[in-house]
Order: sequence, then structure tokens, then C-alpha cells
Amino acid sequence: MNIIISNSSQEPIYEQIVKQIKNMILRGELAENEMLPSIRSLARDLQISVITTKKAYEELENDGYIVTVQGKGSFVAAQNKELLKEIRLKIVEEKLAEAVDAGRSIELSLDEMQEMLKILYEEV
Repeated sequence: MNIIISNSSQEPIYEQIVKQIKNMILRGELAENEMLPSIRSLARDLQISVITTKKAYEELENDGYIVTVQGKGSFVAAQNKELLKEIRLKIVEEKLAEAVDAGRSIELSLDEMQEMLKILYEEV
């Protein structure tokens, strides 16, 4: 599992982990019932606190992305991928609506907004 942590990000480390694991599940990179690294193993690999990885796994479990079996580890939960995608689409729509409102407040044209979106979308 390839998780990249950015120390310069405003986003807390546990949220970076949660977001990346959710994306891996949604893209099918992590299959249903696939075992995740242990909390300690992931903490060691990322060189972060065990408490941080535990918090990330707890959030993933609360959101229904993973299940933890006592003494066996954490696994990708069986789930409806279409429903998960729909939830993520709603989040994208909400954020785009905020961007449109912000653009309109400074009289940004649709062409300028589309150009900004294109540039941001193509950035890696």
C-alpha cells in the first residue's frame, strides 16, 4: 500500500491517510476483504505515531470502509461501490458549488473558471 504523507499540507496526517485509503478502495486498488497493514506496521512504514494510524483506521471503520477483527487485523469492508461513488460525487458537487459562488463573487467568467479547473485537474 503506497501512502504519501505531506508534512506541508494543512490537512492532518490521519486525514491524509483516510483520504488515500478511501480513494484506493473506490478505485479498486484495495479489494473487498483484503487485509490492511497493521496499525503498528503502517505507523512504522510512514514514520508516524501509532496513535495517528489508529485514529485513521477508526475513522475508516466508522465510515464503513474497513472492518477490524480482534486478533486478526483490519480488512476492506464488503460494500456497495456505486453508493460510495455517489457519496463522493455529492462531495465534489458541493465543493464545486462553493467554487462557483466564490468565482461569481469576483465576476469570474465561466471560461475563466473552466480554464482554472482544467489547469488544476491536469496538475499532478
